[in-house]
Amino acid sequence: MFKYFMIFSLLASISFGCSFFEKSFMTKKTSFNNNPEKNNMQKKDMDTAKLEEATLGGGCFWCIETIFEDLKGVAKVESGYSGGTLKNPSYQEVCTGTTGHAEVIRIYFDPSVITYEQILTVFFHVHDPTTLNRQGADAGTQYRSVIFYSGDEQKKTAEKVIDDITKSALWSDPVVTEVTELKDYYPAEDYHQNYFKDNPEKSYCSFVIAPKVKKFYKEFGYLLKENIEK
Repeated sequence: MFKYFMIFSLLASISFGCSFFEKSFMTKKTSFNNNPEKNNMQKKDMDTAKLEEATLGGGCFWCIETIFEDLKGVAKVESGYSGGTLKNPSYQEVCTGTTGHAEVIRIYFDPSVITYEQILTVFFHVHDPTTLNRQGADAGTQYRSVIFYSGDEQKKTAEKVIDDITKSALWSDPVVTEVTELKDYYPAEDYHQNYFKDNPEKSYCSFVIAPKVKKFYKEFGYLLKENIEK
């Protein structure tokens, strides 16, 4: 019986993507992190440390959150939502694909240790920027590839990195990543945060996220924090 369950889990991971597992998991946990006062306090603490922020969407936020957490110079990574019209959206609302939000991660990083350009370079290696509104089995505008920039410098850097990635022929198809000014950001519910490390036994983590992490470690080992086992 266990063997058949594992086969089903693998097929579901490939066929349905993270949305299948998110929805089943969501029914068990309904804790929310959309606390403006708490988030403002966290933001203030980060500002005093003179950290910068990067807000990126590359499909299911579970997949890319854990990768950026392991980069040296990164103090914190938070999953959330950006780019939509509804204030303080819930996961259920974003999942409908009608709010305009993308699943994103917000990266708090020390630019003296790792640059915004390096972060974007990693970003274009760990997700597919050539598929419009899709990452693997996850389809919908909430899974679009997008860079939400803050200020002209981030916009210029994003355009430069896209140009460099295009010229390098890293991807055979054209890059369709949006470069959009950041206007809002809302943290996702608590149960989405640090998902891969908190739920390594979940089939989506084992079959989908873990191989991406392994590939990332091999390709960008020189950018990993010292305490990370490669």
